[in-house]
Amino acid sequence: MLASLTPVADGYEARFERRLKHTAEKVWSSLTVNDKLAEWFPELRVEELREGGSIRFDMQDGTFKELEILELREHSVLEYAWGEDRVRFELYPEPGGCRLVLIETIREMTGHTPKDLAGWHVCLDVIAALLDGRKIVRMEEWKLAYEDYKQLLMTF
Repeated sequence: MLASLTPVADGYEARFERRLKHTAEKVWSSLTVNDKLAEWFPELRVEELREGGSIRFDMQDGTFKELEILELREHSVLEYAWGEDRVRFELYPEPGGCRLVLIETIREMTGHTPKDLAGWHVCLDVIAALLDGRKIVRMEEWKLAYEDYKQLLMTF
């Protein structure tokens, strides 16, 4: 399912939702434990898991960006800066699993935005697949999602 895009006061909000057959605690570890995080987003590493702490982004060119953790509620909310934007993960326990919500607050739409949205889309699919013991071909999935997000952004 594609993200929903909504104009908000400071730009746009992209909202992704996935229903997973795993506990919020198990999904939380995929978001915050470095070994598990590396399986779906190898460029990210949690440095200090606390509000005001940081997540390090490896730019793959020898440089790193420190992403400040803006809000943290264990097994429930992880929000951090993403350049001028924000990325927020929310977990809601449900019978038989949990609902994972990713909200990216986007200040300005650019030519790179559909790539980012496709990237988050596939990241969530990879998390679900890993938790289910499956594998997916990331680049193939990303190409499909990228085309969908390019079409979606034509309406904004």
